[in-house]
Amino acid sequence: MLGRTANDIFWMSRYLERAENTARLLEAGFRMALTRGAEAASEEWRSVITTLGKNLSYSAKYEDFSGQKVCNFVLRDPDNGDNVLSMFEVARNNARQSRSSITQEVWEAVNEGFMQLREKLKRSVRENDLGEVLAAIRRNATLVRGATYGSMLRNETYNFARAGTFLERADNTARILDVKYYLLLPSLAYIGTSLDTSQWDTVLRSVSGERAYHWLNSGRMEPKSITDFLILDRRFPRSLAFCYGQLRENLVSLASQHGEEGKSNRIICEADQRLGETPIGDILNRGLHQFLLQFIADNQALASAIAQDYKFAN
Repeated sequence: MLGRTANDIFWMSRYLERAENTARLLEAGFRMALTRGAEAASEEWRSVITTLGKNLSYSAKYEDFSGQKVCNFVLRDPDNGDNVLSMFEVARNNARQSRSSITQEVWEAVNEGFMQLREKLKRSVRENDLGEVLAAIRRNATLVRGATYGSMLRNETYNFARAGTFLERADNTARILDVKYYLLLPSLAYIGTSLDTSQWDTVLRSVSGERAYHWLNSGRMEPKSITDFLILDRRFPRSLAFCYGQLRENLVSLASQHGEEGKSNRIICEADQRLGETPIGDILNRGLHQFLLQFIADNQALASAIAQDYKFAN
């Protein structure tokens, strides 16, 4: 496979996963803002912008954080080059450039998803319409993922697509956890209070993990067990350990198809092994923030190694 095609497939999946994750983050922020006062709601919306790494570009345009401003900035604002509509457009362009490598079902899911979203985001999104728009984003990303899983050969294309998905998903979970720990909670005095509990519930909702977590833990909202669930539980499809386990399988398959292992294989094997051998107590004792910062940096290094190993060309 040409490096350009591999790059297109990899980033098509990354952008679709990022769009879906962004929609889930906005939905969680919206739920929290509805249940809190104006000042607290503003902090929730600020945390959404912080998680997305858009503080500078947002603050250059707006002085305050309101649901209307944040949602439209994140979803459709041309001043935000990484808005969700742009993510879908880039994914669609990448899919179009690599149509000979993907199935008709995958192309149709990507193309129709973009056209539907473009129609919904032609004008500013009102609060009453936000739920419908966010559901459409999640649904369209899920349709592409389902078409990929259900219609494609388990070849290079499939493995690049899945690698992009799980790399992006791991990054998203780590960033949400890190923002919760250092930005969402106003003060250490709130730890263990109802506010702290609601914030952890927001984190779980942001990764669609609230039902699974409650089922496994009988509804107990304990920070240690929540972080263990989101980092180390290989049963949950958005945990760091699950994502890296899947990513390792995809990179092993790619190495087999290419006849050699590269730097990315060494990195993922070491990282996946560390996740399997490190108990949550050790992570918390060393510092969750430090662990997550290192994970995010290592994840970016892994993405660069994949691009180098398979000669991605933009």
